[in-house]
Amino acid sequence: MSDDTPDSLIPYDSIVQEALRAVVGRVLGEIEQGGSELPGAHHFYITFKTHAPGVSIPANLRERFPDEMTIVLQNKFWNLNVREDGFAVGLSFNQVPAELDIPYAAITQFVDPAVDFGLQFQATVADMAPAETEHPENDGAERGDGPPVEGSEDGSNVVTVDFGRKK
Repeated sequence: MSDDTPDSLIPYDSIVQEALRAVVGRVLGEIEQGGSELPGAHHFYITFKTHAPGVSIPANLRERFPDEMTIVLQNKFWNLNVREDGFAVGLSFNQVPAELDIPYAAITQFVDPAVDFGLQFQATVADMAPAETEHPENDGAERGDGPPVEGSEDGSNVVTVDFGRKK
């Protein structure tokens, strides 16, 4: 018996990534059906690649966040529209309203700090590595309540899917 694991002919990593992104869609869909009000203390930090195909954000936000951006869905958001491939939402940035359209494939992280739940995704856009981002600054965000750090010992439930590939 060999210690070498054979290359899979089934793309398990992309299948799992797609399924976990569907979790984000289902959660947002339930919020949309509930009148776009978040129950209890729930709120979401959603990080996405700003230049991924299908992402539509104002030019000033794309300039400010050239690689990755985190938004907060908490108190002040409107027009949440959840689709099979992504979602659209209205948010305010420095008192200026903006409409964002984000495909699920562009999302790299989804966190609900109220219940210590988080999902991290591999970028599906070729050659896009995660980069440092500023704190989310859309209006209504509470400072100091950021997403849990992977591997932290605070008991958070961050699910990271990272399938190693043989080179």
